[in-house]
Amino acid sequence: MSMLRLDSITRRFGGLVALENVSLEIQTSGITAIIGPNGAGKTTLFNIISGFNTPSAGRVLFGDDDITGIAPELIARRGLIRTFQLVQLFDELSVLENVKVGRHLHTRGGLLMAFLPRLAARREAEVEAAAQALLRQTGLADRACVPASALPYGQKRLLEIARALAAEPKLLLLDEPAAGLNREETLRLAELLRAVAAAGTAVLLIEHDMTLVMNVAAQIAVLDFGRLIANGTPAEVRQNPDVIAAYLGQAEAALA
Repeated sequence: MSMLRLDSITRRFGGLVALENVSLEIQTSGITAIIGPNGAGKTTLFNIISGFNTPSAGRVLFGDDDITGIAPELIARRGLIRTFQLVQLFDELSVLENVKVGRHLHTRGGLLMAFLPRLAARREAEVEAAAQALLRQTGLADRACVPASALPYGQKRLLEIARALAAEPKLLLLDEPAAGLNREETLRLAELLRAVAAAGTAVLLIEHDMTLVMNVAAQIAVLDFGRLIANGTPAEVRQNPDVIAAYLGQAEAALA
């Protein structure tokens, strides 16, 4: 069964065709990577999936629901959560508070909580416990009380992922999660992604780190100039001549 289905997605910006007739299915479990050269349309595709852009043509189906053009906050409440290329945190809040913000997506306040302080306190304790568990999972537990603005860039990346996970996504979209991470942090990220997928959350990521992609992804989709030129297992994509010509040859040369 598909978690997400993209049906002939096209996106035009004036005379520029950023995406052309892209169709793709993401399964209910496992890790899928979208790769391709800069300007291939990867982030535009993420923006359409998450509601920040509307396609010029085509549909986005999340489970059985057509979510094409729905507001991002409504898509998030359905269980589709994303991060961005540029880290977006609440810098003035602590690391722990940032994660708790993500968890509060599924909690309710209002008059009921005002009149039931014990229930409110118990719910807040549950939110904090879940946030602390995510900080341990991402290696940030010892930074819980530190302002988010004081973290080095790599840890900010991991904090943004922890906050996204706090929202209990069914599908987690990660836009270049390894950008700015050192080797140790990238290894931790790989372990985290495998654990998230093993726990039942589907993961869709855009990534330029080919070592990470080949080590964690079960499915890889390749975009080039807005077109889907390949979709398959890592072994299939490695051997695809169109992918080698468009991207992998360049990427592997850069790694060498």
